[in-house]
Amino acid sequence: MLQVKLVKTLILLVGLFFSQILLANNWRMVLDLSGEWRFSIGDNAQWADPDFNDRLWETIRTPAPWESRGFHGYDGYAWYRKSFTLPSSIEENNLYISLGYIDDVDEVYLNGKLIGFSGSFPPYFHTAYRAYRRYPIPIEYLNSDGVNVISVRVYDSKIDGGIIAGKIGIMIDDSESQLDVDLRGVWKFTLGDNPRWKENDLGDSNWEKIMVPYFWEAQGFHNYDGYAWYRKTFFLPEDFASDEMLLLLGLIDDYDQTFVNGVKVGTTGFRSNNRPELNNDAAYQQVRNYSVPSNILNPGSFNTIAVRVYDKYVDGGIYRGPIGLIRQSRYTRFWRISN
Repeated sequence: MLQVKLVKTLILLVGLFFSQILLANNWRMVLDLSGEWRFSIGDNAQWADPDFNDRLWETIRTPAPWESRGFHGYDGYAWYRKSFTLPSSIEENNLYISLGYIDDVDEVYLNGKLIGFSGSFPPYFHTAYRAYRRYPIPIEYLNSDGVNVISVRVYDSKIDGGIIAGKIGIMIDDSESQLDVDLRGVWKFTLGDNPRWKENDLGDSNWEKIMVPYFWEAQGFHNYDGYAWYRKTFFLPEDFASDEMLLLLGLIDDYDQTFVNGVKVGTTGFRSNNRPELNNDAAYQQVRNYSVPSNILNPGSFNTIAVRVYDKYVDGGIYRGPIGLIRQSRYTRFWRISN
């Protein structure tokens, strides 16, 4: 058991080292939320409700393993809650909640709405203690004029548990501040392959939910190699009726075919016969920026993006941003700023 703990500690320290480099280069903290959080062991879905009264809960210093804060030897479920008011000086666009490293599995709610998760809970448990938690905050879930409540559901299987290390707070990625339509966050996802899955009228309500961008291995699909599909339905304002847009999908491991409203707009790593180029080992490093002609989009209505992905080995999926739509006329400036 001691050896396992030492290995986990070493992995955490290495991860912290590289995450600090990443944060220093690309991220800016705008509201520090480290310090005292409300805390309770146990599990109850009502604890995600922003109106839930948590005044009788313990307070716990965050980040730190809960074992070091009076809960030594506890393995199982627990919840954290924190209230905050967003300063008027902070723009609402492009905000993330950073929760550092969580051991082992988490779900994060903002004002009662799920905005992110890593790993998978029992009975299909899969740890994500090595994954750095940083989840996009959808503007529609944010209360800009009052109090917001973050609720974090955690499951720990053994040894240390909880929100254990890292930067805790609201952050901005300045490289994504110029997107016209932000598409980060929760998408629909399923394993397998079916050409019908690109169509707008497909019923995907029974598909899994997955965070984008993020490797699927860290979200319960450990060791899966092969085909999978992502889908995202979004509203495009009428203002973009005459604009040609670019769809930015960041980095995908390994290959993709991407469709907007059922029409293919781009592909990387697939041959003309729709089969993957298995000898292409560099595709996961290629940035996906696909032109979307104005006649494909439906301004003033809902649109659907479908992404067919093939992963050869190790990590898979849409794993790094930026993720969104930008007008062609603004793309050159965006590229210069973000790079």
